[in-house]
Amino acid sequence: MSKGSKIEWTDHTFNAWLGCEPVSPGCDHCYAEVSTPVRVLGVKFGTRQPRHRTSAENWKQPLRWEREHAQFYEEHGRRQRVFSASLSDWLDNAVPIEWLVDLLDLVRRTPSLDWLLLTKRIGNFKKRLAEASDYVWNSGAGAIADAGSLREWIDAWRTGPPPENVFVGATIVNQAEADRDISKLLEVPAYVRFLSMEPLLAPVDISDFLTPSYPNCETGFAQGERMEVGYCGTCAGHVSDPIHNPAMRDFVDWVIVGCESGPYARPAHPDWVRSLRDQCVAAGVAFLFKQWGEWLPWDHFNAARIDDSLESTRYATMEWKGDRWEDVGHPIWSDSVDGIIDDRHCMGRVGKKAAGRLLDGKLYDGFPVAGAQRVRRSSALTTGAAVSCLGYA
Repeated sequence: MSKGSKIEWTDHTFNAWLGCEPVSPGCDHCYAEVSTPVRVLGVKFGTRQPRHRTSAENWKQPLRWEREHAQFYEEHGRRQRVFSASLSDWLDNAVPIEWLVDLLDLVRRTPSLDWLLLTKRIGNFKKRLAEASDYVWNSGAGAIADAGSLREWIDAWRTGPPPENVFVGATIVNQAEADRDISKLLEVPAYVRFLSMEPLLAPVDISDFLTPSYPNCETGFAQGERMEVGYCGTCAGHVSDPIHNPAMRDFVDWVIVGCESGPYARPAHPDWVRSLRDQCVAAGVAFLFKQWGEWLPWDHFNAARIDDSLESTRYATMEWKGDRWEDVGHPIWSDSVDGIIDDRHCMGRVGKKAAGRLLDGKLYDGFPVAGAQRVRRSSALTTGAAVSCLGYA
């Protein structure tokens, strides 16, 4: 649970506990609820259902990965990424606070691993870490090994600087969640902040959260060549000039986009995905397209080498009508020529494996730079240092 994860953007997954309850439209067809570990252990998802702590042996896995750091780095030239949690939520209020304390301590004791902590409850960060700190303080050194150092580590994270081995992410599936939660994510101290936009259920504009903002600059900060050498693209002043104080607002470093899989999967329009790609490219933010899921756009059939009938598609088809998806069955290809359907808005259910993860014939595998050499964009810009297109020196 699991070394060698099949998830495209991590190396391992670690679940300190199992179980959750729905808090988002993205939870409607929860893959975790029907996953093998959950079914084998009989864990129930839903309101007031207890969470299930995983085995002591499972908790030892990150310590083994930590010991393997040097070998992994030599082979891959980077640090190992650990996604937590794929079958639960690390900021879930229903989880006993001592379990969260144990997870935080594990993260602290594995500084060579980059932990990707993803949540649908980003607004719980301040509350849960305050509770964790209080728990360590009240339990005392007798109950928790190295309790003093652990509490210092937790409290330092609460106010910054954050742990260097932690990426903090929020799940965003539609515009309402983006408007509600991304600003909360930007308030969390983190060297890397990321969005997991899976399952993508609607068009989403996140452009305001991908670029820095200077409150005192007349029209804000315009992304462009001037940024690379530490100059504001709006007023042409250096970012260290007084007009750019207070310091800029932090922003999102990495965007992961994926479409839904499973028996009840909902399609995502390719223009929604393209828009997010284009927003990231314009801002110089790392973009990773994870998968099309069950449904593939008709205009991607050739690139994906989908074997289909020349007359009537053999794949169930959905057409986007501007505000909803409509089941159009198995239309004949000439319907698009005759204007009965618009093939630019049609998706065929070819299955996850066949659909793949190419967007307009290209693989998007963007990652933010990680490891001990990372420098926050805000620090680089404030000092006038050059920054790369992914946001790190």
